[in-house]
Amino acid sequence: MSFSLGIVGLPNVGKSTLFQALTKKKVDASNYPFCTIDPNVGVVAVPDERLARLAVLSKSEKIVPTTIEFVDIAGLVKGASQGEGLGNKFLNNIKEVDAIVEVVRTFPDPNVIHVHGEINPDSDKQVINLELCIADLDVAQKRLDRVISQLKGPQNKELLAERSLLEKVVEHLKKEQLLYTLELSDDEKILVKTYQFLTYKPLIYVYNVSEDEIKKPMQLPPNTVAICAKLESELADVPETELPQYLDELGLKDTGLNQLIKKSYELLNLLTFITTGPMESKAWTVVKGAKAPQAAGVIHTDFEKGFIRAEVIDWQELLQAGSWTESRNLGKLRMEGKNYVMQDGDVVHFHFN
Repeated sequence: MSFSLGIVGLPNVGKSTLFQALTKKKVDASNYPFCTIDPNVGVVAVPDERLARLAVLSKSEKIVPTTIEFVDIAGLVKGASQGEGLGNKFLNNIKEVDAIVEVVRTFPDPNVIHVHGEINPDSDKQVINLELCIADLDVAQKRLDRVISQLKGPQNKELLAERSLLEKVVEHLKKEQLLYTLELSDDEKILVKTYQFLTYKPLIYVYNVSEDEIKKPMQLPPNTVAICAKLESELADVPETELPQYLDELGLKDTGLNQLIKKSYELLNLLTFITTGPMESKAWTVVKGAKAPQAAGVIHTDFEKGFIRAEVIDWQELLQAGSWTESRNLGKLRMEGKNYVMQDGDVVHFHFN
C-alpha cells in the first residue's frame, strides 16, 4: 500500500523546489506563477533503517522499502475555486491524493516575488483554505439541493441521513471551517468520504524557512513541519553514508523529508510491517488497526482470501535471536490468527492456502 501527498500552495512559495528536493526529480521551478501546469508525480522510498539490518540477518538479495507518492500541484491563487489562474484544474488534482501538504514561505527573497507582494504565512494559509472551502461548499450545496428535491417524493431513510449530513457540512463550510474539524458519527464519516471533499483530507503545513531559521528552535502550530527547501535541495545530493555527518555539522537532527514522512504517517494513522528472507527484505504499509488477513492482502489478494495464520515477531527480537530458527527455540515467534492486530515493526511470515 502506497499513499500520496499533494503539495499545494500559492505561486512562488517553494513548492516545486521542495518537490524537486524530495523526489530528486527535476521540474521547472522558474520564478513566475503557473510554471507548473500539469501535476508532477514522484515516488520516494520511505527511509527505514530496520530493513538493512534485517537484510543482513536474512542474507537478502535486495531491499525493497515502502513508498510515498508526492504530487506537485500547480500554484493556487485567490479565486481559484471560481476559475482564477488555472482554477478548478488544480482543485480536481487534489481530489486524488490521500493528504494535502500546504506550503507557505516565511522569509523574504528579492529574487523570488511573492504573488501578494508580502510575506505573511497566516494570510497565505487563509487564502488557500478559503479556496478549498469554497470548492467543497459548491459540491455540497449542489448535492444537498438534489437530495431535497428527491425528498419531495416518498421518504427515504438514506436520503434523510444524507440531507442531515450535508446540512452540517454546508453550515460548517459557510463558517470557512475545514471539514476535517467537523465532528461526525461513524456512519457519517463513511458517507462523507464518498464526496472526496478537499477539506476533509488530512492536512500538513510545511513552513518553507530560510537557512538561518531552520537552525533555530521554533514554536510550530499543530500538524506543521519546518523545512528549508533550498537546504533540502543540497541534502538531496549528499550520499546516504555521508548524510548523518552532514546533518550533524548543520546542527540538524533529521532531513525535512524524514520529518514530513513521519508526520504523514501520524496523520494518516499508518504503520509498517516487514517481510524478510533470502530473496528480499521488504516494508509494507497498512492502516493502524489492520488485522493479519488485511495485511496479507496488501502483499497479494490471494493471501487474504486463503489466510490460515501468521508467524509474527518484533523486528528487534528477531535481530536479537539471530535467526527464525532460534526465535522459535526461544519462544519469541508467535502464531497469530485472523483477529491479530498488526503492530509497527512486526516481521511476518504468512501461511495461506
